Amino acid sequence: MKIKAYLKPSCGWSNGVRAIMRKHNLAFEDIDIINNRANYEEMVRKSGQPLSPCVEIDGVMLADISGEEVENYMLANNLVQPTAAPVNVALNAGCSAEEHEKMAAKPVRFF
Repeated sequence: MKIKAYLKPSCGWSNGVRAIMRKHNLAFEDIDIINNRANYEEMVRKSGQPLSPCVEIDGVMLADISGEEVENYMLANNLVQPTAAPVNVALNAGCSAEEHEKMAAKPVRFF
């Protein structure tokens, strides 16, 4: 399975996607859309919209999606099997106050 995840370096939604990849021991390309404009533009072009995270699995783009939704998609399509492996972050939540503070301290946004 080829997985490209268009993610922010520090974001609740993005961390939820990463947690699902770890939970299922999946190799994936973690693509930084904040510090690399070309990555962001690629995500927008492929997904047809500007919101993240976006996850492309074997050519299927899942736009503006949570970790929980990514896992549900993969389970429904028999790409992974159910597992009780623990995750260490919320799978369906935005950024925490701490994450927002980190991002505010380092404004790199270009969109």
